[in-house]
Amino acid sequence: MWGLIIALVSGALMSIQGVFNAGVTKQTSLWLSASFVQLTALIVCVIAWFVTGKDSSVGQLFKIDGKYMLLGGVIGAFITITVVKSMNTLGPARAALLIVVSQLLVAYVIELFGMFGVEKAPFEWKKVIGMAVAIVGIIIFKWEK
Repeated sequence: MWGLIIALVSGALMSIQGVFNAGVTKQTSLWLSASFVQLTALIVCVIAWFVTGKDSSVGQLFKIDGKYMLLGGVIGAFITITVVKSMNTLGPARAALLIVVSQLLVAYVIELFGMFGVEKAPFEWKKVIGMAVAIVGIIIFKWEK
C-alpha cells in the first residue's frame, strides 16, 4: 500500500516540478534552471543524509559493483533538461503522458531482459496490451479537431 501511495506522490511531484522548472527556464535559461534544480536537490539530500544519521560514508560509493550505476546524477540532469523542454513545447499534460508511457516501455524492456541487475521477468501479453492501450490513449489525447 505504501508503495502505491509513494508512486502516486512521486508522479504528482514530477508533474509539478516539471511545470515549475519550465517556468524558471522561461525567465532565465535552460542551463541555469537545470543547475539550480540539481544544486538545490544536492543541498536537500546532503541535509537529509546528515539528519538521518549518515548511515553510510561517501567512501562506499567507490565500492559499488557496477560503476555505471553512479551515472544516476548525470541521467538526472538530462531528465531535468528534457522534461523542461517537453513541458515548454507540448504543455504539461501531453508531456507527462508521453514521459509516463516512455517510462513504462523502457521499464518493461529492462524487466524482460533483466538489465542493470534487475530480476528478469517473463513476457506477458497483458502488459503489451496495456502499453498499446496507453499509446492509443496518447493518440486520442493528442487528437485535434
